[in-house]
Amino acid sequence: MHPTLAVVLVGEDAASRIYVKRKLQASSDAGIASREYRLDQGVSEGAPLQLIDQLNVDHGVHGILVQLPLPEHIDAKFVLDRIDPRKDVDGFHPVNVGRLSIGHDALVPCTPLGCMRLLDTVIDDYRGLKAVVIGKSNIVGKPVAILLLERECTVTVTHILTRDFPQIVRTADIVAVAAGSPGLVRDDWVKPGAVVIDVGINRVTGEGGKSRMVGDVATAEMDHARAVTPVPGGVGPMTAACLLANTVTGAKSLRHVH
Repeated sequence: MHPTLAVVLVGEDAASRIYVKRKLQASSDAGIASREYRLDQGVSEGAPLQLIDQLNVDHGVHGILVQLPLPEHIDAKFVLDRIDPRKDVDGFHPVNVGRLSIGHDALVPCTPLGCMRLLDTVIDDYRGLKAVVIGKSNIVGKPVAILLLERECTVTVTHILTRDFPQIVRTADIVAVAAGSPGLVRDDWVKPGAVVIDVGINRVTGEGGKSRMVGDVATAEMDHARAVTPVPGGVGPMTAACLLANTVTGAKSLRHVH
């Protein structure tokens, strides 16, 4: 059985088309089969739901990815919840979220899983380390916090209303930033020897009107951290790799069912 990823794209969003093309290419490079399904911008909400129902029962498909954002008239939550949790390679289905939160095997969201894989390259023993997660999104912040808790870290999750924010970050051995704010974390916020995971992806305009991609960390200032992930080139590629890893995991679990 060859692991196979199905990617659903609704509409003509230019950025989404680029992302889908990259994911399909990454699948091919890794030896994972892929199928692309395109639906017109104006389709009813029933069209992607019907397609997902077909993919759910297709024994040749082991992972289903719906590229976001969807057109405004389609409820993304409704569509994503329709995916068979065993094929939910994004890890967004409530069943996978629930299983992750109670420490059971689950398909983990790709970006948080990628963050942990990166941390594993420099940290051997997490027990008792202090971790600060900046941002409480369901896609990154909360799952990262859960995964760090599972490794016996003491975890603090901060958000836009957190008080004494820089001082809290200064206590951390691990800092994971997913705030969507360019250069938010400064050098004097991070204690010497800390490991910093920058999930931020922000496009800013520099001199001469040229745009560039930067993270949520003022990386150029970070000369005393143990390790800092770059943007671009850090968490992004790991997210793509974990999407493929989840497809293989789905194929393995479904092999025992069919």
